[in-house]
Amino acid sequence: MTLTRFNRELTVLEADVLELGAMVDRQIDRAMRALVDRDIPLARAVIRDDGELNRARFHLDNVCLSLLAQNAPYAGDLRLILAVLGIVTELERAGDHAEGIGRIVVLIAGAPPAAPLDELAEMARRARRMLSDALDAFARRDPELAYRVGRDDDGVDALYDRAYRTLVDAMIARPSAVEGCTRLLWVSHNLERIADRSTNIAERVVFLVSGTLPQMNVSSH
Repeated sequence: MTLTRFNRELTVLEADVLELGAMVDRQIDRAMRALVDRDIPLARAVIRDDGELNRARFHLDNVCLSLLAQNAPYAGDLRLILAVLGIVTELERAGDHAEGIGRIVVLIAGAPPAAPLDELAEMARRARRMLSDALDAFARRDPELAYRVGRDDDGVDALYDRAYRTLVDAMIARPSAVEGCTRLLWVSHNLERIADRSTNIAERVVFLVSGTLPQMNVSSH
């Protein structure tokens, strides 16, 4: 493969990673809208479309492996391919968490909310912002923005703890709400994990720029 073609394929690879990120963000948005609106058809669409994310992730994996095998890249190009391998894995797993929320919505069906959803909505907003910032850091090769994503994870963890206490208190006050609150706890866990995945992407950005992989995420959840 010529150098010009190789560079062109790297450019396409980066664009495809960002497109996968946009797909994941749409999945998170749709899953949360399905939760708030109790929209079962939308939740089922989120579940169905997870397969598209999986196929995109494996396609990008294969592109990376092919580029490694055919070109023996080094230095920055090698770091880019290795970073992409990590990033697309994290994106696909974040998509799995969105799918998990969709499945919870189907289980809840048309039941009224077992507890207020304000904290979950704020968790989703912050997790989506972290994902957007992590992908922006990747596109711009911006380690400072990547480290900010890592710091923002603390805020999502705090909201997770608050949501946990709110839901446990609701279960104690209304034993009939235990099943619904337990499922909302699963939603909060999925959102917390999406934030963690975004932090992991940010770590790969720092590796891409510096060659060193930091440990930003030390959450105990």
